[in-house]
Amino acid sequence: MTSATLLRVSRTWLPEDRADSQIRSIAFDVPGSGAGAIEVEMTYAAEPGAVLDLGLEGPGGYVGWSGGARSRVVVSQGWATPGYVPQPVEPGMWCVLIGLHRVPAAGAKMELTVREVGAAVVEQHRLAEPEEPPAGGERPARRRDLPTADGMHWLAGDFHSHTVHSDGSLSVGGLAALAVSRGLDFLAVTDHNTTSHHAELPAVGRRHGITLVPGQEVTRDVGHANVFGDVGLVDFRSPPETWAGQAESRGGLLSINHPLAADCAWLLPVDRPKVAEVWHSSWSLVPTWGAPLAWWLQTPGTTPIGGSDFHLHGSDGLPGSPTTWVLAEGDDVLGAVQAGRTAVSAGVDGPLLLREGDDVVAIGAEGLILTGFGQRRQVLLDDRVRTTGWDGPCWLEDADRHVHALTA
Repeated sequence: MTSATLLRVSRTWLPEDRADSQIRSIAFDVPGSGAGAIEVEMTYAAEPGAVLDLGLEGPGGYVGWSGGARSRVVVSQGWATPGYVPQPVEPGMWCVLIGLHRVPAAGAKMELTVREVGAAVVEQHRLAEPEEPPAGGERPARRRDLPTADGMHWLAGDFHSHTVHSDGSLSVGGLAALAVSRGLDFLAVTDHNTTSHHAELPAVGRRHGITLVPGQEVTRDVGHANVFGDVGLVDFRSPPETWAGQAESRGGLLSINHPLAADCAWLLPVDRPKVAEVWHSSWSLVPTWGAPLAWWLQTPGTTPIGGSDFHLHGSDGLPGSPTTWVLAEGDDVLGAVQAGRTAVSAGVDGPLLLREGDDVVAIGAEGLILTGFGQRRQVLLDDRVRTTGWDGPCWLEDADRHVHALTA
């Protein structure tokens, strides 16, 4: 099949364009009875500081988002580029979404083309994606004797990770296999501004023996938030103050991500968030940095979780760095978070601080210091210490004030 061009646009975006509206929509028409598949290609001059994002909307609504991770995407009924939901290319008005993430003073010159393509082009795109790894990878043996309560048990996991469905390098299966090899029981897969990965999670989780929690990282330049649960898309273009309500009304849960992380910091009002990524992998770059604890102090009642924000090897932390622990009934990870039964540690095998009833139990923490907001400092003289009188948030630190574990 010869490709038919449906749209071709050349434009230089200027800083004033971004100031007026960060997300732009460029319409094109799919005529007649529709198309078997469409390919969208967006490139721009590699000027220093220029970053443009890419997404797509169809006559029936939002199709997907690849941000700045891809320059070419394809959509068809049988298959779509990860990040986009496969669907018929129906006739009518479609829109390419352009995110003006960074526009330098000289502008960002964009070339945009949309083509009608055939099955051979779709197959080329599909074959270029990472292959799924075989199942059966071994999980490291965990010998730790962890407290239990009322039939509940502690699970180790990570609440922030990415795949090829946004700007990660691994398939869903590749990410699951890596998480299993790291000793995790669960992993939230939180690709940016899409839920296209959700359909894969149940089968992949069963194949690799890990609970994969449906997630999405609702991403704007003023803040990122993870929505957990199979609750449908929370559109990043909707007002941020509505994100939590949208998630909760559909049975999900919202967490503020890396509230202090450089240009991805949370720049929106904070009104006692229920859950927040208090411990992000970037904390390891300056382990004595007290700002995450200070931020947590200013949000009393916030349930802490941690996230590696894993994208690819050599970037961010590996899954489980840090590790979030939840005291769960069965595999009800989100139920545990909603109830506030969480703890966070630097890794799955490192020092750990857990609550058991009114007690705090420190595990693998001999020589560390147990302390908390306005509370005493207690040097731990054994590898396993149970203590009382710690009603608020507390953590384990060493003599250099490097935090090793915390609990609400």
